[in-house]
Amino acid sequence: MIDETVLVELSVVEFRETAANIEQEVGKVIVGQADVVRHVLLGILSGGHVLLEGVPGLGKTMLIRTLGQVLRLQFSRIQFTPDLMPADITGTEIMEEADGRRAFRFQQGPVFANLILADEINRATPKTQSAMLEAMQEKTVTVANHTYTLPEPFFVLATQNPIEQEGTYPLPEAQLDRFLFKINVPFPSADELTEILARTTGKNNAVPDVAADGERLIAMQQLARQVPIPSHVSAYISQLVVATHPDSSPAPLVNQYVRYGSSPRGGQAMVLGAKIAALLDGRLNVSFEDVAAVAAAALRHRLLLNFEGQAEGIRTDDVVADLLATIPKE
Repeated sequence: MIDETVLVELSVVEFRETAANIEQEVGKVIVGQADVVRHVLLGILSGGHVLLEGVPGLGKTMLIRTLGQVLRLQFSRIQFTPDLMPADITGTEIMEEADGRRAFRFQQGPVFANLILADEINRATPKTQSAMLEAMQEKTVTVANHTYTLPEPFFVLATQNPIEQEGTYPLPEAQLDRFLFKINVPFPSADELTEILARTTGKNNAVPDVAADGERLIAMQQLARQVPIPSHVSAYISQLVVATHPDSSPAPLVNQYVRYGSSPRGGQAMVLGAKIAALLDGRLNVSFEDVAAVAAAALRHRLLLNFEGQAEGIRTDDVVADLLATIPKE
């Protein structure tokens, strides 16, 4: 548990330097993927949870594990499988005998950590997936009518494989909406793959240094929330969210291919992400460009395509791009 009484205020320069150090240390282990690392960092500094989607072998798990080392946080990995039970995540009560008396004691599960790696989260059953809902939203766990508070800071970074659907359980919309960002992890370029082969098959493995801790992360989150957002930029974000809903949207792709649009959480994600993007650029004012930089990550998992969109292979990223091109910046 982080003691908030020891937190100190950060300047914009200190914010940028800390973020740059984090990205630099992660870069010692992760080759390329600068945009992925930046968006994961945006999600963490926003205090939200992040879902990474990509084919196997792209370093999703390694990225999250490396962040745990760089940020000096209590790290816990949960490998989701079809036989994983909710108690395997949250913990359970065990009976102990002392001084001739028997009593139940709560044994904490792996969710009681600062940074949670939910590996292949779509392999668990809906019953087990729902065990993460309260933890992600309320940052508490309820077992046997007792509520336990999770440590601060608390982040869930989950991974899933988009190509292998056998034996998986697609995340319900309610749980997808709990993730601040959904980040697509692309396949590396030929040059990046050459560097990956050199690093992973050589004699020495890079070890990242600590760049921040829990207290510093909380201070960075507090500074980000203090960044003012101009009224016209806030109104632009609201228009983007409203325009994701079909029938009355000015975006043609939305009306033709979207069944249901974003919840208000999509707007919250864009506001927080844009504030941090501005800080990383050394500014205390949020611009339209900051919103555009995080719009896809904030909205792609909150748009439900209709049958026509799925049949024609439309991507939600295409819809977001159409929205950004259609909604006027005033």
